[in-house]
Amino acid sequence: MKIALGVTGGVAAYKAAELVRSLQQEKLDVQVVMTRAAQEFVTPLTFAALTGQKVITDIFSTAGAAPANVESAIEHIAVAQRIDLLLIAPATADILGKLAHGIADDFLTTLYLATKAPVIVAPAMNVNMWEHAAVQENLAALRARGVQVVNPDEGYLACGMTGAGRLAAMGAIVKKVCEVLGLRHDLEGQTVVVTAGPTCEDLDPVRFLTNRSSGKMGYAIAEAAQRRGASVVLVSGPTDRKVPEGVDWMPVRSTDEMRRAVHERAGKANIVIMAAAIADYRPAAAQQTKMKRGEGNVTLELEPTPDILAELAREKGSRILVGFAAETDRMAENARTKLERKGADMIVANDVTQEGAGFDTDTNIVTMYLCGGREIALAKMSKIDVANRVLDQVLEIQKQSK
Repeated sequence: MKIALGVTGGVAAYKAAELVRSLQQEKLDVQVVMTRAAQEFVTPLTFAALTGQKVITDIFSTAGAAPANVESAIEHIAVAQRIDLLLIAPATADILGKLAHGIADDFLTTLYLATKAPVIVAPAMNVNMWEHAAVQENLAALRARGVQVVNPDEGYLACGMTGAGRLAAMGAIVKKVCEVLGLRHDLEGQTVVVTAGPTCEDLDPVRFLTNRSSGKMGYAIAEAAQRRGASVVLVSGPTDRKVPEGVDWMPVRSTDEMRRAVHERAGKANIVIMAAAIADYRPAAAQQTKMKRGEGNVTLELEPTPDILAELAREKGSRILVGFAAETDRMAENARTKLERKGADMIVANDVTQEGAGFDTDTNIVTMYLCGGREIALAKMSKIDVANRVLDQVLEIQKQSK
């Protein structure tokens, strides 16, 4: 997930470097935005070295910078649209006043007005400034608009006074960021095996049977599980998806290859989530040479591929097993039948004929079918949100089985 870190002009600006590292440990991509005053305390080069990214310091081109163009003129809009959260730390009395009154006279204040992402501010200032009615009224206005505030700590301040105003501890700020972004560590110590993408079954050296799976759902589950602290193994059929950072990736092609990889890793797994669209049939005998075009029809003899989920269920133990079902009709009936026949703990089904729930989409509309006749229908949401809801239910199943 990507966040913008706004650094403003106070003595605590040097602590923002430590904050960047703490945020990166949460697997967050940090884009730093500095005010002019902040650059009097810390150089942009410091943050560029830490993040490996350009540090934004002005809404307009500065001396020595590349000339202004359309891209630079609307950069604040581009950043506003791609971030998941805006964090301003330290937040001075000046910046709080500008945010409260909608003043947009630099990149950071303009970004605040342009983004729809959640906003967190961590104030830091002299105790008298912190207690001033104007500052408290500005904070009240921001809170009323939904801005989250991480209150400063009390202690000895740089000005020599003692009281509230010291930038909150890194742990408190990072905790608030994780809370707002929905990042949790409730899968720490667990191993999760996820399958994703299609499998391919060869007809001859140049042709094969496969399906339209893009792997997006399985990759989202792997990413969500890794963010929540799990050790994740992703067994993936052919797809162009980027492997989530920190995930153990095992590329496969055929159903047999996926079967071997899953069985190899499932023994030490606490949770196995079979999100791959595995080919149900393969040629009974693949041709060793290319099949030539003839005059008449060609009949293919197909045989069923191994049922990996059912095989895992026969040696299930305390492991949680989740299957996926892509349906085009009678979704509930088919999902229930699959749940009982496979011996899984849950089947996540979607009707791929629905808009926003088909192949290669960024959203999904699913229903989770559970043992005992329970079902949980979810509205259309992003696949990463679906992934987290599935993992929430997996944890609930684990809790109930203890």
